[in-house]
Amino acid sequence: MKTILLHPSYFPSIAQMAAVAQAEKVVFEVEDNYQKQTYRNRMFIAHSNGKLLLNIPIKHSKTKKRQKTKDVLVENDFPWQEQHRKSLQSAYRTSPFFEFYEDDLKPLFIKNVEGLMAHNFKIFDLLCELIGIEVEIVKTTLFERHPEIADLRFLINAKKESSFKTEEYTQVHQANHPFLPNLSVLDLLFNEGPNALSYLERQSLSF
Repeated sequence: MKTILLHPSYFPSIAQMAAVAQAEKVVFEVEDNYQKQTYRNRMFIAHSNGKLLLNIPIKHSKTKKRQKTKDVLVENDFPWQEQHRKSLQSAYRTSPFFEFYEDDLKPLFIKNVEGLMAHNFKIFDLLCELIGIEVEIVKTTLFERHPEIADLRFLINAKKESSFKTEEYTQVHQANHPFLPNLSVLDLLFNEGPNALSYLERQSLSF
């Protein structure tokens, strides 16, 4: 798939980043309506007890039934950034590469966040830099119901388990529970470090 269409998400899943790593061009959907319970504002990590959901609280519009994702603001009355940072520390401090990347990621959990989509793009840019992904990025100017490029926008749906089958790698909590597939790409990065890029590039994308 040379050109793919994706939604920007919060610390994207391994499936999404594998698609990015194997693409020549990524078109990001920025004209969609916001939907609840998606990876737009959530990610899953591996914790000692299994999968752990980390969710960004958002401000829901009181006047509009539908809200564009690009207009969604983050609710900062709750200290979600500190909670997410501590959860990542608790989950991955004993993983091989957590300390290697911790300082690079730290500003994302300290600097004030207002717009959800802008924050997701900051995360994406940093992840590409840390992983070593080089890909052309463009953004949509209107919402296409039936695009002529590979439409992978369905990967944003957190309620449906993807059929994407990942190659297993060693996870830090694997002694406590079976391998957990398709978590946030942070899980791969903290466990595999510089090998993350080659892992993403060799995954079979049979979407």
